[in-house]
Amino acid sequence: MNATVFPTTAAGRWLARADRCPPWVWLAAQGAALWPHWRWAAARVADGSDDPLGLAALAAFVVLVAREAPRMTARPDPRWWTAAAVATVAATAAHLALPPLAGAVLAALAVACGARALLPSGHATLPLAGLAVLALPVLSSLQFYAGFPLRIVTAQLSTWALQTAGLAAERAGTAMQVEGRLVIVDAPCSGVQMVWMAYFCACALAAWHRLGDRALVRRLPFVGGLVLAGNVVRNTVLVALEGTGHAVSETLHQGLGLVVLAAVCVGVVLVIRGGGDASS
Repeated sequence: MNATVFPTTAAGRWLARADRCPPWVWLAAQGAALWPHWRWAAARVADGSDDPLGLAALAAFVVLVAREAPRMTARPDPRWWTAAAVATVAATAAHLALPPLAGAVLAALAVACGARALLPSGHATLPLAGLAVLALPVLSSLQFYAGFPLRIVTAQLSTWALQTAGLAAERAGTAMQVEGRLVIVDAPCSGVQMVWMAYFCACALAAWHRLGDRALVRRLPFVGGLVLAGNVVRNTVLVALEGTGHAVSETLHQGLGLVVLAAVCVGVVLVIRGGGDASS
């Protein structure tokens, strides 16, 4: 067995000590270097500006990295370690010039690259990167930027579904006219939370089952299709009830949403675990 021999200089002794350093120390040091971004994220959740769902993704990221700890190496992959260093510098610079969320996304990707650098060759990257980004308080921003387009798409598809069922339905913006009654497709009906949950499940499952990056990429469009279909079904049923004069209680509204969300998540599990070579 060949042993690494370091020169008997100060630099050599430092490298020898670094070579024996546990991998998690490198990740902890990188995380500490990016602390301004974590402070911003914590403050955004604490003051109610965003939902705390990201904590679930953070917990999943920590658990999955901890599970891989025995397979980690003290000698990082130079390519991924370089990517982590570049992303860390970019996140630090972004903290001074860009919106906080942009810098936080770069910081999350930096940590994901750092973790990937310590993992064995061929380990998937996208699931860890996805969980790292989802751990940030991104829901309110997603609602602001993507909520309106999603509401338009949902309202239009629901309109066609109701017309197919024989109901008089038209769409105007994010509002629908159903049997002469006006029904608004409001922000909670955009499906942003369902999008977050579906992709969280996809990334967490892919990481747990060590699904390869290419295999995950091939499955992601199906995950998006499940989310869109689930949101349209939920919206169509609620709009049909309101448009035909039936009172929709908050309990029914929330209950139907939870049932559809559960169905979508089950579908995501089947998509991620089914078919194909997990290592490809």
